[in-house]
Amino acid sequence: MRALDAARLAFALVLLSPAAHAAEAAHDIKGLYLMTDYPAVTVRPGTTTNISLRLQNYGLAPQRYQLSVAGVPSGWTATLLGGGQPVGAAMPAPDGNVALQLRLDVPAGNDLAPHTLTVKAEGQGTTAELPVAVSLAKELPAKLSVKSSLPSLRGSPKSNFDYTLSIKNDSGRNLVASFAAEAPVNFETSFTEAYGTQELSSIPIDAGQSKDIKLKVRPPTTIDAGHFPVKVTVKAEDASASTELALDIVGQPQLQISGRDGLLSARAVAGKQSSIPIVVTNSGTAPAENITLAGTAPSGWKVTFEPATIERLVPGKDGEVQALITPSDKSLAGDYQATIRATSRGENASGQFRITVGTSTVWGMAGAGVIGVALLLMLGAVARFGRR
Repeated sequence: MRALDAARLAFALVLLSPAAHAAEAAHDIKGLYLMTDYPAVTVRPGTTTNISLRLQNYGLAPQRYQLSVAGVPSGWTATLLGGGQPVGAAMPAPDGNVALQLRLDVPAGNDLAPHTLTVKAEGQGTTAELPVAVSLAKELPAKLSVKSSLPSLRGSPKSNFDYTLSIKNDSGRNLVASFAAEAPVNFETSFTEAYGTQELSSIPIDAGQSKDIKLKVRPPTTIDAGHFPVKVTVKAEDASASTELALDIVGQPQLQISGRDGLLSARAVAGKQSSIPIVVTNSGTAPAENITLAGTAPSGWKVTFEPATIERLVPGKDGEVQALITPSDKSLAGDYQATIRATSRGENASGQFRITVGTSTVWGMAGAGVIGVALLLMLGAVARFGRR
């Protein structure tokens, strides 16, 4: 057992030895260093450029280091910044660093000859230098790019199609980018902020930065199913970029309700069930499934349907059901309104029907009998009492 434990310990030491060696190697570096990620840069005359620097202390006692820049061409301005302010000295902690910036103001009309500037940090017995090569170039042309995270969307004619567009300014200067969309006839388009509702026609973009906007496309509700392209073009000065988008519109049922032969009126009798034919038409571009019928009538009325559901109705076809309407037995003779509705997966339609209610013939005959009896009684009374 002890032999096995010893073997395990030896194996662990073998694994740890490279890491320990690397740590020791890191501590072998000692001294003061001026460093930058980009020791050679290109700038445009007439502009200001900031170059990020670091004054790194490896294992030295803290002390004050005087900062300076040598080799600055005539007419240029070179300023060392720390924390956003001009500085003349820095004091990095042991194994720490101080972040600095070299700000260069290059006058316009300067020749395009390259220059080398030397940044220095000088202390007591310790000095660090960093040469920075600066090349001058003429102004580059503006450059834009635009892309959409979801270039193709699918929906119905009643859908809003929202595209998120990312516009990037690949130029060396700030630009104001304008944009436009080419869509099929009668399609509505608008650009808004990525996280807002304010409509836009242009947007400022800093050099090397990107901004997101949103394009909303609304097709006409009467459009047929199909594939429709949309082109977005972005322009700024002499630069332009474009991207292709698409809408895939699927069919949508559209329901309509009427009576037989287009009539929206019917007759009924108080207290009796009447059958009224109801025609449901699908004038859309996709089948309507499981169409349910419902009705609203005056208080005390009863409305049912036979059948209560139309299972499927293809585009351009219609189906007929019977609305079984029973007015209240207390309904007076006259005209009433009843609403008939048809619903199929979010698509619905309704129609107003005028129902003319008449009283039952039984009650009419009873009324006539009462009047007849009253007349006979009156005639008998006149005959009897008239002879007196």
